[in-house]
Order: sequence, then C-alpha cells, then structure tokens
Amino acid sequence: MEKFEKVKELIAGIEADATKFYNHNNSAAGTRVRKAMQDLKVLAGDIRKEITEKKNSGK
Repeated sequence: MEKFEKVKELIAGIEADATKFYNHNNSAAGTRVRKAMQDLKVLAGDIRKEITEKKNSGK
C-alpha cells in the first residue's frame, strides 16, 4: 500500500507542471511531466510485481 500512496503523491506533485505545460506552453514543465510519468511507469511495474508475488504466495 506504501507504493500506491507514492503514486498518488507523484500525480498530485506534477499537476502544477502539467497545467503549466498544457495551458502556458512551458516546455520545461513538459520535461518535468515526462520524467514524472516515467517514474510513475516504473512504480506501477513495481506494484504489479508486488501484487503478483503476494497473490501467488497465498496458494
């Protein structure tokens, strides 16, 4: 559950940069959003592995 909380924090943290990029055409903010989305992808993969391990260990 700790990693899921990190996902929520990460998304909340990039909201301002996403607004800057989409509404104000700030390309540096776009770069920060892209990096955060990559971090989110890695974190999501870790969560998937953790869930699979927990599910399979119960059998």
